[in-house]
Amino acid sequence: MTDTLPFDTAALDRLAEVIVTTGLNLQPGQDLIITASAEALPLVRRVVVEAYKAGAGLVTPILGDEDITRARYQHGADGTFERAAGWLYKGMAEAYGDNAARLAIVADNPMALSDMDPAKVATAAKANAAAYKPALAKIAGFEINWNIAAYPGRAWSQLVYPDLSADDAQAALAKAIFAASRVDRDDPTTAWAAHNAELATRRDWLNDQDFAALHFASPGTDLTVGLADGHLWMGGASQAKNGVTCNPNIPTEEVFTTPHKDRVDGTVKASKPLAHQGTLIEGIEVTFEAGRITRASATKGEEVFLKLIDTDEGARRIGEVALVPYASPISETGILFYNTLFDENAACHIALGQCYKDCLKDTATASDDDIAARGGNASLIHVDWMIGGPETDIDGITQSGERVPVFRKGNWA
Repeated sequence: MTDTLPFDTAALDRLAEVIVTTGLNLQPGQDLIITASAEALPLVRRVVVEAYKAGAGLVTPILGDEDITRARYQHGADGTFERAAGWLYKGMAEAYGDNAARLAIVADNPMALSDMDPAKVATAAKANAAAYKPALAKIAGFEINWNIAAYPGRAWSQLVYPDLSADDAQAALAKAIFAASRVDRDDPTTAWAAHNAELATRRDWLNDQDFAALHFASPGTDLTVGLADGHLWMGGASQAKNGVTCNPNIPTEEVFTTPHKDRVDGTVKASKPLAHQGTLIEGIEVTFEAGRITRASATKGEEVFLKLIDTDEGARRIGEVALVPYASPISETGILFYNTLFDENAACHIALGQCYKDCLKDTATASDDDIAARGGNASLIHVDWMIGGPETDIDGITQSGERVPVFRKGNWA
């Protein structure tokens, strides 16, 4: 392809190939649904080519646009923000039920809605989350192979590199994305195989330990996270319930599991800002009692954070806990990406809201009540925020109450 772009398009070719072969592991005859920003078309086009070369059935791209999204909040009539395209999400859920794979390509400016009415943004987000729930259930339950990857959008690039020209900023973000995605080398497939093997070693060790809880300690944090009954640690390449082994996130540095929604106690302080719905939320501090946030504050963006945790009952509880070493490649860049796909892979994190059903044993036919009985949380949201850093110590607490070092000074013990 002959796109005129200020960065290495050969690496973009390799990224498309890695998305299809390693990220999705797309199967012959399998359909694929892609959602992406229109700005990411250079990558979308390459992914479509690679998908059909891999034998895809039908590839359906669904494109968004920042200006179109902003137009709704600028000119949309009051009372219309409770509406969402439920018909679209029902169709996506039906496609996933027929074993279509799912790809999301992120590229938009995370602060695109920063000057819009936060009440309208929050209302629309809640309506969208409710409408998307049937489709999200297929993904959260890991019923299909899916993947999220990134393209260096220009507005996003300039947010990350404000002192560079538009072209130089995009080139710099592209370089960072390609490095984190392991496509800045001659043989990305082999690099991903080695990385997945390392993550699998961590995952298997944690599953063998079968900890009852994890204790996080760092400045401002003294938090005990109980783990769900029959929890499973996951990370890197994993097998979806349709039998396809895929890498849901490119990049990824985490191993993660489902905490118990009623067994989280203590205080925790965010180690990085959270970009959410156009607002940069900084200095988050919360207190958990019996799994529920009972006190919350932020030094910046507090109003948005408080609305987030009031989305529904499950929004004040956590659905994921993830371990990421401070020495991860993304952390070592020192870059704040303003994007969870990258920032969550720079630090240990927790996620408010919906749990991952696949991080529990024997849930193929489990009902929502079964998941809840084992400690799995339910919510319309799933929002990760970072709590790890160079001073983070983590102990695993065994079923008999003994403590086992897991992290010391931010890295694996």
